[in-house]
Amino acid sequence: MFKLEIKPLFDVMTALMLAFVFGLGIAATGAARLREIAEQGKDIVEKVLARVLVPLLPAYIACEFADMAAAGTAFATLKTFGVVLLMAIALHWLWLAVLYGASGALLGRNPLSLLRAMLPAYFTALGTMSSAATIPVALRSAGNMKVSPPVVNFVMPLCATIHLCGSTITLVSCATAVMLMTHGLDVPGWDVMLPFILLLGVTMVAAPGAPGGGVMSALGILSSVLGFPEASLALMIALYLAQDSFGTACNVAGDGVVALWVDRLVGRAPQPAGEAAAQRG
Repeated sequence: MFKLEIKPLFDVMTALMLAFVFGLGIAATGAARLREIAEQGKDIVEKVLARVLVPLLPAYIACEFADMAAAGTAFATLKTFGVVLLMAIALHWLWLAVLYGASGALLGRNPLSLLRAMLPAYFTALGTMSSAATIPVALRSAGNMKVSPPVVNFVMPLCATIHLCGSTITLVSCATAVMLMTHGLDVPGWDVMLPFILLLGVTMVAAPGAPGGGVMSALGILSSVLGFPEASLALMIALYLAQDSFGTACNVAGDGVVALWVDRLVGRAPQPAGEAAAQRG
């Protein structure tokens, strides 16, 4: 059987640190040529993911499920998948409830009204499965929360790239489920899971905007930190793609809270009634 094995040039930590050093260095020095190389390299990686790797994933996952069916474990795995997907979606909404509830309480706004304003962006993201493709609707939804236009135009496109709370929640939940389903993989303690979550948060900043980009970016730390074999990585991809639309929708809805707080910090968001009355007095 033909097998193409390409070893990584760097381990995960080396690649992350190198990316940070070059990113900060390019920003500090204004190196135009390096910036152009970095941007063109990003475009190439995103195009390879969108045009080559992601379209091949269904065939790869189908082969893995065929192998599980031959081993007699397919139905048990699918049953577990359903539970994990429902749990991940419930955790998305729990996190959004915490974000909007806390923001509403601290900013003196109605959290249900804030969340209602972001629902058009949430449902659009369900269909597009892309934070970048949802930016036009997200801009309007954030504006409906009375966030100032300069903050909206800055925060929403930026957060579409770097703020992936739903994807992170899904990846941690699915990774835990896969470890429980896979023989030979034990759920590690917090001394391993906490660094994994921190690395995952950093890795999500570099995740491409294509559907499935989050899990493809996380494969490196899943194998290096948690020790996932190829079969477990295939399960992770299948689990993630099954709920990718809900994770993206959570990402976009969370971006609205970031815009609201940035607006408050720069002094443009509406103040709570008590503070406004105190200032008038």
